[in-house]
Amino acid sequence: MIPALEAGAAIGATSIQIFNQIPRQWRLMSYADDVMANFREANANHPTVNEVFCHAQYLINMGSPNKELLAKSIAALSQNITVGRAMGSAGVVVHTGSHMGEGFEKQLKQVAQSYVKALDKAKKSPKGVADCPLLIENTAGAGGTIGRSFEEIGAIIDATGGDERIGVCIDTQHLWASGFDFSTIDGANRLVKEIDKAIGLTRLKCFHLNDSIPILGANRDRHANIDEGTIGAKGLSALMGHPAMRNLPMILEVPGDGDGPRGSDVQDALKAWKKGVTMYDKTPAKKSSAVKKTPTKK
Repeated sequence: MIPALEAGAAIGATSIQIFNQIPRQWRLMSYADDVMANFREANANHPTVNEVFCHAQYLINMGSPNKELLAKSIAALSQNITVGRAMGSAGVVVHTGSHMGEGFEKQLKQVAQSYVKALDKAKKSPKGVADCPLLIENTAGAGGTIGRSFEEIGAIIDATGGDERIGVCIDTQHLWASGFDFSTIDGANRLVKEIDKAIGLTRLKCFHLNDSIPILGANRDRHANIDEGTIGAKGLSALMGHPAMRNLPMILEVPGDGDGPRGSDVQDALKAWKKGVTMYDKTPAKKSSAVKKTPTKK
């Protein structure tokens, strides 16, 4: 995993996101203790990459009425968390899945209990290493997907008893596709208020920074490079520069030339960040603070 740090640094990233499991397979990965210790040391001593986030497998579905699929999902997420903790990860991002036509309210208790089971089953962090949070990601709202609104995510967290091990990662493309227009200062302010009311801003740990191919409210999950989609760099700037958002790690999940984020994508994100800060502060953003929070490679 150590080369992932250098791959991120090579494009100017200060935070990165990786898969610690094969994303579209149920196969569970384990790593020797010395491998994890070496990674933690490399990350702690890296001159530019500060945070490493993990993304759980796409196959996980905590809302499934199929008990076999649910059991696989809990086991997979638990192992993702185990590895994330051993790495000293800043968080493990997960898609909750779909209620498969059963309805959100009917599956809510199951989803919450499944998250708690996965967290409890995962091995504890090594001595002296803080447990990384589990970060629920919002969805674009297609079909029976769960987590299309902050009210749904908040309801899940409430149903766990307010488990402090759970946080949130917001995806800008998913927000846009689900109909939330944050592309102005007023819109960004509304979003921040909604997050604070539904889940609390302290649970928000990072966000995925993506432009959108579909239009606002299309309920389709298709990412675009910054300023090549329907949100645009200006629209993203309004959210990126908000005082409640500007210091969060921002993860690029854009296509680049077809192989993921490039250095030019990081620079485009940094420009949008600076413009956003200026929108609120009316003064030029300082380069030093911007560099610390540059969006990053998946």
